[in-house]
Amino acid sequence: MLNKQFRSVLFAGAAAVAVTACGADDVASPGEGNIVVLPAPTPTPAPTPTPTPTPGTPAADCPTGFTNAGVLQNNRVCQIPNSIQTALTVPQRAGTIYSMSGRVEVGTDVGGDGAAAGGVSSSLTVEPGVVVFAQSATTFLIVNRGSTFNAPGTASNPVIFTSRQNVEGTTTDADSNQWGGILVLGRAPISNCIGAVAGGTAGCQQLAEGAGPADFYGGDQAADNSGTISYLQVRYTGRAASANQELQGLTLGGVGSGTNISYVQIHNSGDDGVEIFGGTVNLNHLIITGADDDSLDTDVGYKGAIQFVIGVQNTTGGDTLWEVDSDDDSGFDFTPRQDVKLANFTFIQRKTGDKVIHLRGGPDAAILNGVLVGPGACIDIDQAETVQAANAALDELGPPRIQSVVGSCATGDFDADADTFEATAVNAAGNANNDFNFVSSLVSLFINGTNETAVTPVANITSFSPEFVQVDYIGAVRDINDLWYQSWSCNASYADFGSLQTCAASPVS
Repeated sequence: MLNKQFRSVLFAGAAAVAVTACGADDVASPGEGNIVVLPAPTPTPAPTPTPTPTPGTPAADCPTGFTNAGVLQNNRVCQIPNSIQTALTVPQRAGTIYSMSGRVEVGTDVGGDGAAAGGVSSSLTVEPGVVVFAQSATTFLIVNRGSTFNAPGTASNPVIFTSRQNVEGTTTDADSNQWGGILVLGRAPISNCIGAVAGGTAGCQQLAEGAGPADFYGGDQAADNSGTISYLQVRYTGRAASANQELQGLTLGGVGSGTNISYVQIHNSGDDGVEIFGGTVNLNHLIITGADDDSLDTDVGYKGAIQFVIGVQNTTGGDTLWEVDSDDDSGFDFTPRQDVKLANFTFIQRKTGDKVIHLRGGPDAAILNGVLVGPGACIDIDQAETVQAANAALDELGPPRIQSVVGSCATGDFDADADTFEATAVNAAGNANNDFNFVSSLVSLFINGTNETAVTPVANITSFSPEFVQVDYIGAVRDINDLWYQSWSCNASYADFGSLQTCAASPVS
């Protein structure tokens, strides 16, 4: 395993230092013929904490604040507390993995205005290389408003959240729904409020899907900070608590732009890979593999930018690669209206008869520098409100902005239903360099080939969002030399990223 390889190098280096320190200068020289008798050295006290175990053996105990839950796969299992009300760090230690059981909660909701009675701001930080597994299907992690979740992994030592079955090595590429996933709730604006409250205000809040009866998100803090997440794998999630109350791989509710999320892989979620309910958070460098429902789902007035996304369905299929909603069929004019900008994405769909991208409910959207491949239709747009004229009073920017997007979709460019909104959107003013009768030349499934390289990209993509990086190519991966997806991710039989890890294999073996 990758983490053990790095620990082996560290042990070898430490041994070399110890040998070097014992040179000739450490031998006492006798003076003027006298024999000097040195006293027997006092034994060195046992260090605190317990010494690092030999590689491949479990640590003797757990760090302070964690419960010893036995041994699994030759590692000490240290259980994370169910309620984290003070700052807690999950340290990377040899011979140690961590578990969660049931609901694990960070902080106590401080409310949309930060002044809720009994609110507690706390933080959970998971160090690079740590593996955390869920003990059962009812396990999930929830980060409440006002608290933070930090998982600052690295390319060589990603943070991994997964299921017990995966740690035991019994999962396959067909598995999902083995635990709940990660929910991060923030205080940024949302559109769909409980009660007669104006959208985007401190009192506008909504309940998180699939969690508890008091797990609210939303507020008026657009720059709210819910933490830093980078180089994170989330495997085998997606449990449905009840009908229409599903837990995703990563759920972001009302998360603000002060939050940093990059280099995240969601693998085999039983529902959506990433679902974003409102808020203003920006994301980049995502890999979503094997989602049973939508790979990416954005709604409830989300306003943000997402760049560099690889979405690949399992061979058994899923739903859409990106579903976009603004509100339900009862309104369409809730504000803030969703305005999501998606750039440099490659979506590989495998579900026959479905569409790659589905827009409905009147959202604003910018769809830029994209590659779509699938056996169905490329784009489906429902409801005229999705392509209506710009209207500042309704927070409406007009038809979707679609530029430098190509599609190789077997049943046609647009969904074959009674409406004609797709053609209106694609032909709207300013939209250009789109080709939905494209012949894909992708190599290794998701890497640009000759035909993709020949497409003219968006000339000034930063004009859509300052969060975007200006690039001279479409798609998520420029060419075979562009390896941003490698090393930190895991491979599946249906999506090989050339990494050292296989998703179905135990991350601790």
